[in-house]
This record gives sequence, C-alpha cells and structure tokens, in this order.
Amino acid sequence: MKNQLRTVIIAFLLGLLALPALAIDPPYQRQMERLSEIMGSLSFLQPLCQDTSVDWRAEAADLIALDQPDQDRRQRLAGAFNEGYTAYARFHHACTPSAREALTRLLQEAERTARDIHTRFAE
Repeated sequence: MKNQLRTVIIAFLLGLLALPALAIDPPYQRQMERLSEIMGSLSFLQPLCQDTSVDWRAEAADLIALDQPDQDRRQRLAGAFNEGYTAYARFHHACTPSAREALTRLLQEAERTARDIHTRFAE
C-alpha cells in the first residue's frame, strides 16, 4: 500500500514537471496595462483636441519593448492600448469640453502611473 501511494505521488510530481511553466506577471503588470490603455486613449484624444507631435502609439511600443515582455504580456499590453483608443473613438467625434477634460485627466494619470512604476520597480 505504501509503495503504491509512493508510486502515485512520484508519478504525479513527474507529471507536474512535464507541464509547461506558467509565466508569472511582474508586480507592475496591472499598472503597465493601465498606462498602455491611457496611451491608447491619448492617441485618439490628443490629435482630436490639439496639435501634437507626440506619437502615442510609438511611445507605447517603445515602452513595451523596454519592458521585454513575453508574447502573452505583449499581447495584453497592446490590447489595453487598443481598448483605450476605441473607448474614446466610440463617443468622441469632435473636441468637446468633456473630451478636453478627459485629455487633461488622462495626461495627469499617465504621469502619476509612470512615476509610480519607475519609483517602485525601476532598478
């Protein structure tokens, strides 16, 4: 009986070793996804409300590249950017006072989030 239980436990443990390792997100992943979402929103709103030389899509791509995420995280970050863009594209077709207010708040949140990530997690 003991030998059978031991054999089952060993087989189970060997089976676990055969499974692919699951990637673990870094502790700042949620903040990175939010920052990426904000950048997507800015990518839509800023050109709508003001002349800008900032290419938020390129900025987000640079940020993602610097983080060197695995493919799953890369897709989630890009997806967050796209969600941010489409969220504002659905409802804003002209620069209204609410669009300008959203732009101001998003810029402030982006600055806070980026500073927080850097302060807490930069090497």
